[in-house]
Amino acid sequence: MLNRQSVREYIKRFRAGGLEALFDLNRKKLKKAEDPIYKEAVFKSLHSPPRLHGFNRTTWRMQDLRTVLAAQGLRIAACNIRKIIRDAGYRFRKAKKVLTSNDPDYRQKLSAITDILRNLKSDEKFFSVDEFGPFAIKTQGGRSLVKSGEIRAVPQFQISKGTLIVTAGLEMSENQVTHVYSKTKNTNEMLKLLDVLLEKYADQSCIYFSWDAASWHASKRLYQRVDELNSVQYRSAHRTPIIRLAPLPSSAQFLNVIESVFSGMSRAIIQNSDYQSAEECRLAIDRYFIERNENFRVHPKRAGNKIWGKELVNPSFDEANNCKDPRW
Repeated sequence: MLNRQSVREYIKRFRAGGLEALFDLNRKKLKKAEDPIYKEAVFKSLHSPPRLHGFNRTTWRMQDLRTVLAAQGLRIAACNIRKIIRDAGYRFRKAKKVLTSNDPDYRQKLSAITDILRNLKSDEKFFSVDEFGPFAIKTQGGRSLVKSGEIRAVPQFQISKGTLIVTAGLEMSENQVTHVYSKTKNTNEMLKLLDVLLEKYADQSCIYFSWDAASWHASKRLYQRVDELNSVQYRSAHRTPIIRLAPLPSSAQFLNVIESVFSGMSRAIIQNSDYQSAEECRLAIDRYFIERNENFRVHPKRAGNKIWGKELVNPSFDEANNCKDPRW
């Protein structure tokens, strides 16, 4: 038994193209689960709290997603939504931790950052800042090419050869990474990176810092230091740019663009590695960022297939982006 909507669709086809159109069984070449328009719409919805769309819930349900997409004129089956999410490397049961921000000011903060990037001047720089680690220097697992029947094993218990934390800032207009090594994650290390960037980009009029809602990213000491660096006396004496802070919404690591770069670095030189010391690993990280920066300095508009360009997604600020690899 056919429903009314199907009957209307058949009548529409017949009126448009006669019997040939009515009995044309050829399917669309591009399936909805592979269509970039549907993918972008799904993740734009997932990245915002359900209550912003009129649902009194803290997590998304499949029927609610279908309702939101249908309101945008995008009709899609639940199985296709699941396929889009799974193909991106996520599972719907993890939506609370990865896909959804519960920040009540999500839209306002997102709009503020988007406006900054849209109106960024040639003498202004915008930095996406975060830390990678701590991670132990030991034999690492990962995907690798092995012969059929063979099993590549990594010892569960290993003696660590050291640990590393990489604190870095990705300048988004030129796609350049500046990094330092930290002993721990705290305000001191953020201030260390801030001083390095102020010296490196002293010729700019303004630099923006965008980071997630970690406690040491929003400490009173950090804000006091920023106020000090922005004072007329300090800027006159040191000729430094003014600093503006553009914090990300809470629980919105997927918007932190540098996570995409960290994921690419991990896949390239951390996974499947067996460095013998922390110094050897540092040299590999230094070389990775030098080569990556040089590649994007020569080819500023091309991510390319070079090893340093294998980020999870294109490193650009987009509400539909999933910059953080769900496995790391």
